[in-house]
Amino acid sequence: MNLDIICIGKLKENYWTGAAAEYAKRLGRFCKLNIWELPESRLADNASPAQEEAVKEAEGKAILAKAEALGRQQSYVFALDPRGKELRSEDFAEKLAQIVLNGKSRVVFVIGGSLGLSDEVRRAADSLLSFSAMTFPHQLFRVMLLEQIYRACKINAGEKYHK
Repeated sequence: MNLDIICIGKLKENYWTGAAAEYAKRLGRFCKLNIWELPESRLADNASPAQEEAVKEAEGKAILAKAEALGRQQSYVFALDPRGKELRSEDFAEKLAQIVLNGKSRVVFVIGGSLGLSDEVRRAADSLLSFSAMTFPHQLFRVMLLEQIYRACKINAGEKYHK
């Protein structure tokens, strides 16, 4: 299985990069993982709602262009969004297994910028997925996503993973 994470921004602190690298290494047994870090759009401190919307749209266009370049037709795209569906880890594992069984060779996860995802990205996704109604820092969330993907792979392989 090919897994791609398209995200806005880079991991900055060593503890986040270390945690992400550890999960990426563990996932190597189960899939080919690529993380695509797209640049954040600049936003003034006192930006208007229109300026914020323009940033989301610009970042959204970059996300969609990357998804298209990865082969959108062969991909299943999850957009990570607080308005998405929450799944238990076991259900998430089952969803990943079903995607592969249904013939998709690539699973793409999209993490938006600090303002979230554009409506265009949400509409283009095959599924909206939420980890919680709470808000998390993007750097932490990337590590959380990698951990949940790893957990799902372990579940699907019939291996133990503590609850």
